[in-house]
Amino acid sequence: MRTIGEFLIFCGRALRGCFRRPLQIREFVQQAWFLSSVSIAPAALVAIPFGAVIALQLGSLVRQLGAQSFTGAASVLAVVREAGPIVTALVIAGAGGSAICADLGARKIREELDAMRVLGIDPVQRLVVPRVLAGALVAVLLNGVVSVVGVAGGYFFNVVLQGGTPGAYLASFQALGQLPDLVSGELKALVFGAVSALVASYLGMEAKGGPKGVGDAVNKSVVISFMLLFALNFVMTAIYFQVVPQKGA
Repeated sequence: MRTIGEFLIFCGRALRGCFRRPLQIREFVQQAWFLSSVSIAPAALVAIPFGAVIALQLGSLVRQLGAQSFTGAASVLAVVREAGPIVTALVIAGAGGSAICADLGARKIREELDAMRVLGIDPVQRLVVPRVLAGALVAVLLNGVVSVVGVAGGYFFNVVLQGGTPGAYLASFQALGQLPDLVSGELKALVFGAVSALVASYLGMEAKGGPKGVGDAVNKSVVISFMLLFALNFVMTAIYFQVVPQKGA
């Protein structure tokens, strides 16, 4: 409970720092570029099998139910609402979050953070806030890439391999899909990216015990981020279905 409380206080300091000046623009740009470079290729590659598996599973299911005309809607909505944000979260937490945690952990054991405090510089404002903003921005942009690649992969596997009709695939999505579905996916990605960066930054700045402690902090950051992201995904999905009315067939 003490650790949870300290983490929530840390999140409050980081959130408050987002509205304080000066904002570290250069650090933000560097972190955004770094996160993009380590995340975009793995996310795109993972999105292809995600879209393919969803299309194959749903294609087989709707064929058994005699609802082949709704294959496109089911596949695209599954990718946009769930698979896209989840893939984005896993890549950001696994690739970007681990790098953030390792960087801040190395600074901690070298006592750079203590030196910054002695000079009157807030490490949260200087180091954490740019990383949180960069994680949120890159996650939103990456979710768009993942969604496009996943939908394209689902279309290919459904139409080419399962003999689906291209017109029916697109028409069913237009009939059941709506703009809030995309907004929901982007909002999830925004929250997931910020939470991943916060968890990685907190554990990195609390690392102890030399290089071994930094390694342990990196492992903990990935595991805890995954657990938090799946829990947040459930909560946000439940709220979405309660707030946004769904279109009927």
